[in-house]
Amino acid sequence: MRKLAAALCTLALLAPGAQAQTIKDFLAQVMVKWTAPFEPFRLIDNIYYVGTEGIAVYVIRTSQGLILIDTAMPQSTGMIKDNIAKLGFKVADIKYILNSHAHLDHTGGFAEIKQESGAQLVAGERDKPLLEGGYYPGDEKNADLTFPPVKVDRAVREGDKVTLGDTTLMAHATPGHSPGCTSWEMTVKDGGQDRQVLFFCSGTVALNRLVGQPTYPGIVDDYRATFAKAKAMKVDVLLGPHPEVYGMQDKRAQQIKSETPNPFVKPGELTTYATGLSEDFDKALAKQTAALQAAK
Repeated sequence: MRKLAAALCTLALLAPGAQAQTIKDFLAQVMVKWTAPFEPFRLIDNIYYVGTEGIAVYVIRTSQGLILIDTAMPQSTGMIKDNIAKLGFKVADIKYILNSHAHLDHTGGFAEIKQESGAQLVAGERDKPLLEGGYYPGDEKNADLTFPPVKVDRAVREGDKVTLGDTTLMAHATPGHSPGCTSWEMTVKDGGQDRQVLFFCSGTVALNRLVGQPTYPGIVDDYRATFAKAKAMKVDVLLGPHPEVYGMQDKRAQQIKSETPNPFVKPGELTTYATGLSEDFDKALAKQTAALQAAK
């Protein structure tokens, strides 16, 4: 995960022309994993993994239908729908689609699934224009980073809740990776115990410019506030937009061997992960600052 973050950070330092070509090369490299199939499974309680090998997508079963969190690349939409069906669920039963952040690898299937299911799309307020425009913040004209535009039915802020039947998720504003980056928190049952689950948006620098002409105003302060918030949160189960965030594949292998105790329950993992993200961010900021000064 850190190698990937470092590679993306390097792209942000390049001139626009060179960056565009390098983005093409990067996407070609990661696309193999991002679009590779992965067998869907029940992660914990009413949360199911329906994503690919490299991009996480989740379905939450409630007493009144399904909640979908994120999708994957546009070309993987059929695979995601097939994974939902393999679990005995129906796309038509999706009532809400929640977004973590408005990047093409997590939004590619929104338009198609929203049209097919009639579900309402819920996203962070500051990501609404990105989703409805289908572009990466600060790179509106980069065709390699665009995705099918989709209407946002409800824009949320810190503390807003989405409830469907017996399930409620709370939105936490965790900006930086995108302006409206939103982490979603809910409670599940695990062996009779209540566990707090956090679908963490993201905290990597990725293609974001932090200095000079930043991807968006205030991005550095946003990142730092998000790291501080994440470190202070009490979470039992950390999930994220990519499997590497929480070691999904290793934990799934353990789960297949024995479901008790559930390997996805790991209190303190978010704090450790956020600390690493913060350290990586400081390095990226220093690198971009040095590159900017050298170019003057």
